[in-house]
Amino acid sequence: MWQQPTSLFTDHYELTMLQASLHSGAAHRRSVFEAFARRLPEGRRYGVVAGTGRILEGLEHFRFGTEQLDFLADRGVVDDTTLQYLSDFRFSGDIYGYAEGDLYFPNSPLLTVESTFAEACVLETYILSVLNHDSAIASAASRMMAAAGDRPCIEMGSRRTQEHSAVAAARAAVIAGFHSTSNLEAGLHYGVPTVGTAAHSFTLLHDSERAAFEAQVASMGAGTSLLVDTYDVEQGVRTAVEVAGPELGTVRLDSGDLVEQARWVRRLLDDLGNHNTRIMVTSDLDEYAIAALASAPVDAYGVGTALVTGSGAPTASMVYKLVSRQNDDGDFVAVAKAAKNKVSVGGRKYALRRLNERGRATAEVVGIGEPPVSDGNDRELLVPLVTDGVVAAEYTGAEGLRRATQRHRDSVKEMPGLSKRLQRGEPVIPTEFVDHL
Repeated sequence: MWQQPTSLFTDHYELTMLQASLHSGAAHRRSVFEAFARRLPEGRRYGVVAGTGRILEGLEHFRFGTEQLDFLADRGVVDDTTLQYLSDFRFSGDIYGYAEGDLYFPNSPLLTVESTFAEACVLETYILSVLNHDSAIASAASRMMAAAGDRPCIEMGSRRTQEHSAVAAARAAVIAGFHSTSNLEAGLHYGVPTVGTAAHSFTLLHDSERAAFEAQVASMGAGTSLLVDTYDVEQGVRTAVEVAGPELGTVRLDSGDLVEQARWVRRLLDDLGNHNTRIMVTSDLDEYAIAALASAPVDAYGVGTALVTGSGAPTASMVYKLVSRQNDDGDFVAVAKAAKNKVSVGGRKYALRRLNERGRATAEVVGIGEPPVSDGNDRELLVPLVTDGVVAAEYTGAEGLRRATQRHRDSVKEMPGLSKRLQRGEPVIPTEFVDHL
């Protein structure tokens, strides 16, 4: 969604590393960087890749214009040689990655950047900030959808996060299966269906609840959604039915014991002849609250705070590491950090999802140095996203979102049934390395 340059959505040390590597002459060595997560958030069975389309959109605007260069010069961030390099910066390498919407597991090579060290280095912070945020939201949203079953979920968290993050969160939620969003910018940029009617303030504005309902129905039609818990829920439901009649679309409950309330509101609606009026619930829902409502006669869920904060896991904890580089002879050599508590595996990675004869996933197989061998029905996971600096347009914009939503739907179907359990447990399939180096 960014039309302004994205180049300064980065950390200071990315550019000082660039400067030092230009000085040493190593900046132009061909290098391979990979983004991955060493582990999943505590108790999660899988993660969801999200943000890839936004990264690709941002890459096309990753430029250092006059404003950015003047800022770097005035602050003395880098020297003149580095400023000259940045003035002509265009990413010209290749990027491969898991298709957006796919599931991932510990050490899955989610994004592979192949270019000079200089080009890959300056992208690090931007790539991680997008992947970590969006994947955390999509992963939480996927758990919520698993708990909701066939009932639709609506993203309503814009007021609980930063304004640009709100758009990204809405997009990520839709990838994982959310039906719509309250965020209009997400609707404009990505074609996401937007919904919304009125808050408690609208009812309080009027002299009575009846007057508020009459105004809303006159403006929006009887099929609207009326918020019935500003005062007394039972009276609110009765007034809503009196005003809108049997064509009343939805009543919304936003407080109290939602399970018990939904049950007796359903009985009341049926007693009043409104058999087709739906019940929507909101009020700080997360996947556990949604699961608890499974037996209640609820038709839709509106989810806000828990969703846009990752439902307890606000980051996917992904890292971006140099795993291979050319030496002075032009040969690629595997490299890796060796710290005991943050071990990385060197070498260019390839991945496939091992599937059994029923099409169910049994393992994430990661080949080091060359692709692992498929047994015939396995699915290769890495797709080309950028080739010689040219972005694959089908992964961006509204089309990219549509593809990501379908990819997520198909990937979830591949998983064993344990993947939908909310109880704490290990990743639903293991990650297996095949070392060809």
